[in-house]
Amino acid sequence: MINLNKIYLLCFLTVCTLHAVGQTITASFTPAASGESFTGKVFLYLSKDSKTPKDEMVGVYKFPCFAISVKNVRPNQKVVFDDAATFYPVVLSDIERGQYNAQVVWDRNEGGRSIGDSPGNMYNDAVAVNITKNTKQAFTIVCNEVVKDQPFVETKFIKELKSPSALLSAFYKRPTSVNAAVLLPKEYFEQPSRKFPVLYWISGYGGDYHFYSGRNDNSAPVDTTACIRVFLDGNCPGGHCVYANSDNNGPWGDAVTQELIPLVDKTYRTNAGRLLTGHSSGGWTVLWLQTHYPKVFTACWSSSPDPVDFRSFQQIDLYNDKNLYYAKDSSFRLAGTIAGRYPWITMKTMCSMEHVVWRGEQMHSFNFVFSTRNADGTPRSLWNDETGDIDHGTFEHWKKYDISLYVRTNWQQLKPDLQGKIRVSVGNQDNFLLNYPVHLFDDEMKKVDAGFVFAYYPGDHFTVSTPEYRTTGLQFLEQKYNESGLGK
Repeated sequence: MINLNKIYLLCFLTVCTLHAVGQTITASFTPAASGESFTGKVFLYLSKDSKTPKDEMVGVYKFPCFAISVKNVRPNQKVVFDDAATFYPVVLSDIERGQYNAQVVWDRNEGGRSIGDSPGNMYNDAVAVNITKNTKQAFTIVCNEVVKDQPFVETKFIKELKSPSALLSAFYKRPTSVNAAVLLPKEYFEQPSRKFPVLYWISGYGGDYHFYSGRNDNSAPVDTTACIRVFLDGNCPGGHCVYANSDNNGPWGDAVTQELIPLVDKTYRTNAGRLLTGHSSGGWTVLWLQTHYPKVFTACWSSSPDPVDFRSFQQIDLYNDKNLYYAKDSSFRLAGTIAGRYPWITMKTMCSMEHVVWRGEQMHSFNFVFSTRNADGTPRSLWNDETGDIDHGTFEHWKKYDISLYVRTNWQQLKPDLQGKIRVSVGNQDNFLLNYPVHLFDDEMKKVDAGFVFAYYPGDHFTVSTPEYRTTGLQFLEQKYNESGLGK
């Protein structure tokens, strides 16, 4: 006869044993880091390799990470990361044993892009956590550091420009500016009455205009034409704003065209020549600005842009495919490759990590720009984080940002101001498969005789930019500037 009492006791002991082996990491922040209580997200980063895992690119670099939401946590009060935390790749108790470098970040979300580097966020210098046992271990991390605002050191040729934005300040409900580094040509000082065209140069994902702080590099010409360069990095709390108006990031396109550009023209000796160039996310940005504000800009050269035709979004047809993680044959879809062929980053890995560290990262940056907004203020996700299934209701909103669709649908209205103003170039072995949507865009523009220039080169996303590649792109911009009559 079965003894039910013994079975109940055995089940109880099993549950207690499972609970006992759970790993926990507690975290707190000191009064020196903040004297105020904290409400928001807290993140735990673990890595066996990186000395500062909070600074690594999520998805490109794979490491265990965890997140919890907390409310009204006071200085020195402890919060706990355990198996209830949002996790990648497994719950804390199941991660591979060994020694990790551990960092905790308390995210205030006050304006920076990367959680690990956002000013105001509290964190700790990495500490060693040695998880060796299958029995319960508890570790404690104390955060006493605060990410500081980066200063910008101006020099003769390099200036900082902070354009206060009434549009963005109203959206974020805090003072917000559009920031840039301005590079002046040597002719700016040698010819004090001369006016110059401006090359608006947009960085790729993760760039930072502070790169030019303290440098004294004068602006290189557009081929042979001296110009002022304005370097914009696109950073915003949602990732790269790509200077497009969006429900989640706010009116960045209008802020650039209506607020920053007039300030540039007021502050520096400019003429009406406004040229655009950028690579990767910057390449997508300049196409967006040129096609949506065609009267503002003279011409653009887009290099290896993020997907410009959503029929090939990392070779996923968002109009017809059902899943972001798996192809029809159940193989993993790729977010990144080596030489356009060999697997490097899967969509599932990148999105799964970003399910934990979601703000300011690449795939969710697309959600911030392209998606509508949920009732809680978060962007509506195109995909289901667990299954990868595509939400085609959300994609209806994404269609507004399909540049190829926008241009071919509105070509007759755009033609007078856009004909022949665009050059797009890309490597045939692009790591992120960006050559495929460029080809689709190329085919569509040939149908309407747009006069755009498309060029394909050997090389991947990082090696394509040879001297020949750069020179040909700049020559296109100079040609369009001269054709405008502004160079006379």
